[in-house]
Amino acid sequence: MSIHHAMLALLSAGPATTYQLRKAFDEATGQVRPLNIGQASTTLSRLERDGRIVRSQEDADDSTAGLWSLTDQGRAELALWWASAVERSQPDRQELVVKFALAVTVPGIDVATLLQTQRTATLSALHEATRVRRGIEEADLAAALVLEHHLVSLEAELRWLDDIEGTLQKAAARRSRAGSSPRTGHPSEHAAPSATARGEARR
Repeated sequence: MSIHHAMLALLSAGPATTYQLRKAFDEATGQVRPLNIGQASTTLSRLERDGRIVRSQEDADDSTAGLWSLTDQGRAELALWWASAVERSQPDRQELVVKFALAVTVPGIDVATLLQTQRTATLSALHEATRVRRGIEEADLAAALVLEHHLVSLEAELRWLDDIEGTLQKAAARRSRAGSSPRTGHPSEHAAPSATARGEARR
């Protein structure tokens, strides 16, 4: 998400320090991706440079000191952000998509092992997100909203990994029917994990 616009949104509620903004950001997003003080300070400095916010009680020896508040420019940009739809990132720019696209292109990559490694990591993240979601209070709507989206994204990623596995199996079957001799490193030669193995990984 845009930390830039998140800071503007939080400041629309009133002036705040860097530490207060960082804490408010983490609370609003359920700490799915905690914001460190360095990220907060850098973002706020850029907003100040661009005339979106101003700081009172500035301390040259402490970049986190003083209260931040919105300028008219900041309010105008925030209003535009609220009124605009969020543009989706291009799928081919996402690291995981690029990684698998390269894995089935570059010779010598064990795609089945890569799939299982990623599936295990995604399942672990799903279990952790589920645990955190269960601990969210019903009244904490902001954190619940963020965590629900995170859970849906992880579940979709697992389905996508299963789709890749199915596609590789079909490719291997076509090669077998065509009587092609397997080449070392071709993605279709790597047997995908069995349904039993997948079931074990999901527990």
